[in-house]
Amino acid sequence: MRVAVARSLCALLVVAALAGAGRGALAQRDSHDWQAERRRMVETQLKARDIRSERVLGAMLTVPRHLFVPEGQRAEAYRDSPLPIGYEQTISQPYIVAFMTQALDVHPDHRVLEIGTGSGYQAAVLGTLSKEVYTIEIVPPLAERARQTLSGLGYRNIDVRTGNGYLGWAEHAPYDRIMVTAAPDEVPTALVEQLKIGGVMVIPVGTLSQELRALRRTTTGVQVLGTLPVRFVPMTGKPAG
Repeated sequence: MRVAVARSLCALLVVAALAGAGRGALAQRDSHDWQAERRRMVETQLKARDIRSERVLGAMLTVPRHLFVPEGQRAEAYRDSPLPIGYEQTISQPYIVAFMTQALDVHPDHRVLEIGTGSGYQAAVLGTLSKEVYTIEIVPPLAERARQTLSGLGYRNIDVRTGNGYLGWAEHAPYDRIMVTAAPDEVPTALVEQLKIGGVMVIPVGTLSQELRALRRTTTGVQVLGTLPVRFVPMTGKPAG
């Protein structure tokens, strides 16, 4: 009986240690000091530029970016550049993730739609800051990989859907915020229609020449809040006509 009690107590201690160590078991698989790398990333790539939102900086410090890239790329996960994730897609440069998130101005009670899940990293940052995130990825293997990564890390407020981002996700509209992480040649009408009046969308727009736009939906249309030259992968799946 004492042996059984001891084993039970030992098991409880293991469970408690894992629960208190961070988001999910995936974050515990090696002894590399990834937290130190995130601190350097935040200090040198974000704070040293124009990222001032404490909430955004906190999210970037928390989310384990290295677990959202292919294993062979993990040593480069926190460098100041995008990285390939397969299927001709990339995980965006940390600064761009932070810049877009800061421009989106996400509040804790917001419902957010993301177009272009990719690795799931941007969704995790948004999920840290908001109430709900609905994210759409057109490439099925990427959607499934992101779904597994997010679930393994314990993000319970993020739903991943395999589908066409041009159509949005009407079932959960309207959204307080919409973020698009691939570039259409023009702002998709369906996404504007699924944004709340007063809501904000951040989206790269263009083909050969692109700009990142922050837009606010008004009762009469769309107001452009700001722009920035960027280079994103093209958004695919545009309906014919």
